[in-house]
Amino acid sequence: MAQRRAALEKFLAGRPSRVTLRPLCHDDQDEFLELVAVSAELHHPWMSLPATAEAFQAYVARYTSGDEESLLVRVRDSSAIAGIVNINSVIRGRYQNASLGYAAFAPSAGRGYLSEGLDLVVRYAFEELRLHRLDAQIQSDNVASLRLVKRLGFRNEGYSPDLLFIDGEWRDHERWAITSAMVDIAPTAPHPTLPSR
Repeated sequence: MAQRRAALEKFLAGRPSRVTLRPLCHDDQDEFLELVAVSAELHHPWMSLPATAEAFQAYVARYTSGDEESLLVRVRDSSAIAGIVNINSVIRGRYQNASLGYAAFAPSAGRGYLSEGLDLVVRYAFEELRLHRLDAQIQSDNVASLRLVKRLGFRNEGYSPDLLFIDGEWRDHERWAITSAMVDIAPTAPHPTLPSR
């Protein structure tokens, strides 16, 4: 965890933005659960976030072990949590891919904070984690999320019926993706797990 935090801080240094990123941790429980409660209408039926202390602790444990990361988007001036972006299902080798999950929280939604945070996460994933590709699966009725990925340069790659189990049922999703070649990023060496040919 300390190594991840150091890499994130190094990446963020000198980047002008209204937001900053920080790994989700156990100490965020009360603020996070309060934001989930007041954002329930905003998130339904697009995503389910942990709503109890027990679920939150399991959620944090998932992201503190292994390759996945859960990053809070915090407003730089106030330190308030504006949203969350998760880097899920990291696959290395020839694929070098991960899936993104993200959500704004109601008190600060609509101000562009999640957009800035997601842009930072995309660049962090490509520059620091040395991934090649990021996917986002979005329900077709989730207009705000579709606008967000389009604005950030993701491309639509198709439609998958019954893709993800959310809010008690299998839901259809559009598949969107972005690669490191589609973003102006600092040059980085390939990840050591990428084969030479």
